[in-house]
Amino acid sequence: MVLDDIYIILSRPSEPGNAGAVCRAMKNMGLRHLRIAASELPNNTEKLLARAIHASDIWDNAEHYDSLKDALADCTISAGTSRRRGRRRKLNTLCPRELAGFLQPKTGKAAIVFGNERTGLNREELELCNLASHIPVSPEFPSINLSHAVQIYTYELHLTLDNNSGWMPVPGQWVSMDTGEIEAQVKKISESLESLGFYKYPGREEQERFLRDLIARAGLSLNEGRYLGNIITKAGRLQLS
Repeated sequence: MVLDDIYIILSRPSEPGNAGAVCRAMKNMGLRHLRIAASELPNNTEKLLARAIHASDIWDNAEHYDSLKDALADCTISAGTSRRRGRRRKLNTLCPRELAGFLQPKTGKAAIVFGNERTGLNREELELCNLASHIPVSPEFPSINLSHAVQIYTYELHLTLDNNSGWMPVPGQWVSMDTGEIEAQVKKISESLESLGFYKYPGREEQERFLRDLIARAGLSLNEGRYLGNIITKAGRLQLS
């Protein structure tokens, strides 16, 4: 399953601002399929589009259904979001990250269903879904705003299902050193030490192995590893000058 197989369904949404914010949350994470299951739509379109900002196309292309049953008709699997448990409300539930991992090997359309802002999904709506999912929260204040909940789910789905090969880390983002980069920095450090006459006696191979293991266990980021190599190189040049 890929990100384009995911359908966000809002059942009986009542707050136009929340619906607009949902559009923005979806577009932030690369999701584009929105379905509205409601006999009546939020009536303040101006407020809705103001909250959507540059994601109004998500609302413009949304599919509208009179009932949740109709909205789910062509979906292979569906997850209803609810913190409530019970005999008639699904005994097992997945958190957003677990749900994303569960969906990854599947095929077909998958729906993530969110209920009304005030009441959530009722028992009948949850029974229409194959799975239940919840967001772990503090029991002191378990209620989450609709658009915030959608943002959490879309974030986890984006991390797991987005197959965009053009992804690049943002400046300053932690990028771990892989084996090849560790090996390159160890070689750089070792050559700098050799230029200082550090290896007049045997032990270079053992020290390189020590540096390789040390850097790997330290979990240095790519930038930190390269910075360490540059420090040793500069120190060598100062000694030789």
